[in-house]
Parts: sequence; C-alpha cells; structure tokens
Amino acid sequence: MPTPNLLLPPSRQAFATFDQGFGQRFIVTVDTEEEFDWSSPLDRTTHGTATVPALRHFQQFCEGFGVVPTYLIDWPVAVSPLARDALGDAVARGAAEIGVQLHPWVSPPFREEVNERNSYAGNLPFALEREKLLTLRDRLEEVFEVAPQTYRAGRYGLGPKTAEILLECGIRIDTSVRARFDYSGGGGPNFREHPVHPYWADPARRLLELPLTTVYWGPLRQIGNILYPHLWRAPSLRGALARAGLLERIPLTPEGVTAEEALRGVDIALDEGLPVLVFSFHSPSLAPGHTPYVRSAADLDTLYAWWSRLFTHLMMRGVKPTTAKEILEAV
Repeated sequence: MPTPNLLLPPSRQAFATFDQGFGQRFIVTVDTEEEFDWSSPLDRTTHGTATVPALRHFQQFCEGFGVVPTYLIDWPVAVSPLARDALGDAVARGAAEIGVQLHPWVSPPFREEVNERNSYAGNLPFALEREKLLTLRDRLEEVFEVAPQTYRAGRYGLGPKTAEILLECGIRIDTSVRARFDYSGGGGPNFREHPVHPYWADPARRLLELPLTTVYWGPLRQIGNILYPHLWRAPSLRGALARAGLLERIPLTPEGVTAEEALRGVDIALDEGLPVLVFSFHSPSLAPGHTPYVRSAADLDTLYAWWSRLFTHLMMRGVKPTTAKEILEAV
C-alpha cells in the first residue's frame, strides 16, 4: 500500500462523510506552546512557559459554553509541571482533549541546525522527524495518561512522510493543513489547493485530515483561490478589496481576525455545508505581551469577547461543539 502524502491535495473521492445525525459541528483547537519572540530568529533556549497557567481560565470559560477544547501540546509545555496542573483534571474528566504539536527546534533529540527550513518538521530527515514525534507523543501519554489522537505540525510543517509516522504513532487525526495558505516562500508547505472539507489521507481510512477552516468572502470568493495568491505582493490592493466587500480571506481564529469577520466566515462555511468548522489560536495569546495579537489586558478582554460572540452565534445557528473522539465515531 503506498504511503500517504499529506502535501498532496486529495481527490473528491477521499472526502469524508459523517453519520446523518452528526449535522454540522465545530471544534476548538489550541496550539499549546511556549512563549518566544515572534520577531526574532528561532533558537532552542530563549523561551518560557509562563502562560501555561492561563489555560485553566480558558478551560473554565469553554466549559461554561459546553465546549471541549483540543490542546495540541508541544515539548516545552509537555515537560513543564504547570501543564498537568492546568489541564490534567479537565482531561481526566473528558472536558478537554490533548494532541501533539511538534516544534522541532525545541523538541528532542537535537541533531539538526536551527534555521527556518528546519522549523518545518517535515523537512527533517525521516528518522529524526519520527524520533522527535514519538518522543513527544510518549511524553504526553505519560503526563496525561491518555494516548493523543490528534496531531498538528508546528508552523503547519508537514512533510511527505509525516503521515507514515502518524500512523505508526496511533494518531487518527491530522489537523496541520491550513487550507488556502502558502508557506513555500520560507521552505514550508503550500496548502493553496487543499480543501477545507475533511478527507481521508489514505485509502484504508486510517488517518483523517481535518483542515483548519479558512473561507473566502465577497462576490469574488468563487475565484478567491485564483486571485488571492496574486494579491500577496500587493497588500494595499488586498485591503482595498476587503474594504469594498469584494474579496476577503477569513481564517477562523481570533488572532488578526475581528469577530465581525469571523461571523461572516462561519456563515459562509455553514451555508456551503462544511461538516466541521475548525477554530485555532496560540495559547500564549491567553496572557498579555506574548503574541502580536494580545499586547494588553484590553486585548485579552477582546479575545474572550470574540469567543463569546462566536460560541453564541454558533449555538443560535444550531451548531454544536464536537471533539476528536466524536468525529472519529461519526466519520
């Protein structure tokens, strides 16, 4: 049987279908990671985990809405004693799920040079990508006493052999594909042609791809995938089209996307029949001063207000939250 390659867009025949009673759902994924200076070159030592306790408040907030977040945890957080304190009880109660997120530059073993190309784990030699992923998976299982079922490559850095490693790890869901985004300029993957609809990565249906949700909005959205790449070098034109209501790319994240924009994106995704909406953001945004998106207490209030509006809108539209476990049972 050929090895599945997650870098390649699937055929429509690979699209996943769900039980009729599943309807349309949404899932909240959290890139649960260390804090570091996003504007500086990557390194192995200049980072911290001071924001990990803030996960507890976000977890309580989500429980108030009946939402079960999926925390995709990388190595610095996995080895921090703060992680079990913040999330252990919620995971044990089934109020939260955990998954694997691989930041290769801070995840052992350390055998590669730290540079932009190697920050995409899929660019590493197969044996090294495999060892890093297995080491992290085993650590998370030890800490939380549950086998992770979900994976996201840090910086969305899938490689041609990543799926093979995930299958060996017992991972059932990959959620690394950021559809309609292209990271090839820095040595990463190009997901511009990948769909937002969930699909099977392999013919045997052992690994489900759950792409992050991004939609185009506006009268030109049907040709958004053709137009948008050409606008990348013309940000002023991109902004003009968005302000004119002609074309806007909307990822479902509170980071850099207003609540009004996200609500439009949700409505488009639902009206187009997308079975699972995948939300995402970075855990250091849960405390001021660690990401470009949350610099102050007011920014943090705005982030929580964003989630409140989105959860309320989804409930009004009859869209329930879901989990990796439920998705695997219904697909």
